[in-house]
Amino acid sequence: MNAPTIIMYGTAWCSDCRRSRRLFEQRQIAYQYIDIEADDAARQRVIEVNQGNQSVPTIIFPDGSVLVEPSNAVLGAHLDERGL
Repeated sequence: MNAPTIIMYGTAWCSDCRRSRRLFEQRQIAYQYIDIEADDAARQRVIEVNQGNQSVPTIIFPDGSVLVEPSNAVLGAHLDERGL
């Protein structure tokens, strides 16, 4: 059975999304990227998580924690706390 996956919701035009993706790749952390402009169900999930806003990146971790538009420092600290 595969380990639970980090899910990152974003858009192609979002510079914060690209930055967060680079951090995952630099740390060699597996994650699932979902473009909310190509997936209506994903867009609705982001709106639900963000109380009506389509804020990206929205990153959902296997432990249920969520980060929205995190800086590299905040995302890095969150990953460190989880041993990733």
